[in-house]
Amino acid sequence: MDKMTVNMIAGAVLSSLLVLFGTSTFVNIVYPKGGAPEPEVEGAAHGGAPAGGGTAPAEASKPIGVLLASADAKAGEVSAKKCATCHTFDAGGPNKVGPNLHGIVGRPVGKHEGFSYSPAVGGHGGNWDYELLNCYLTDPKTCIPGNKMAFAGLKKDTERADVIAYLRTITDNPPPLPAAAEAQPAAGAAQPPAGAAKPPAGGAQPPAGAAQSPTGSAPANAADGSPPANR
Repeated sequence: MDKMTVNMIAGAVLSSLLVLFGTSTFVNIVYPKGGAPEPEVEGAAHGGAPAGGGTAPAEASKPIGVLLASADAKAGEVSAKKCATCHTFDAGGPNKVGPNLHGIVGRPVGKHEGFSYSPAVGGHGGNWDYELLNCYLTDPKTCIPGNKMAFAGLKKDTERADVIAYLRTITDNPPPLPAAAEAQPAAGAAQPPAGAAKPPAGGAQPPAGAAQSPTGSAPANAADGSPPANR
């Protein structure tokens, strides 16, 4: 075996080692722990369970009337964009994977023209009132078992109320808000500072200890220093 052949073999071995070393280094840079990235859990982007199988902590749910009292429809419009893959929101918009949602508040459940609902939703009955929307957006599978909506739900109370408030703005003649919401001041309304003094009932009162005038008014001519008329 001549010298050139030996050099070629040695070069091939060194090249192979460099490729192996380089590949190993690249893998360690991209995946420091040596594992591949976990796939995204379906629905996690819509407020569902986080990747890895854990469950998101649930808030203590409040009545929808209380939540709507401070809901922000503008924020709800932003949150509703998560649903734009499956739904449209404009008047007369087309159905997609899900039905068009313009006018959804108060609309009969499972009756939107041109959309084929699952038997579970189509046979539910009733209307999409605030209570049902809150239930369905929290957890569709639990609220109406057997429906085909692949959505994990909005677990955060405030975000869910914001979305419902937005849906109400794109509904012609929506149902009145629940009583609890109407009883609350509108979000951003000026409130009296905590601890501010309240005016006393019946108007202003003289300070305690102030001199009281004697019973009966002073005679008209007392002001000029003349003696009273009746002495």
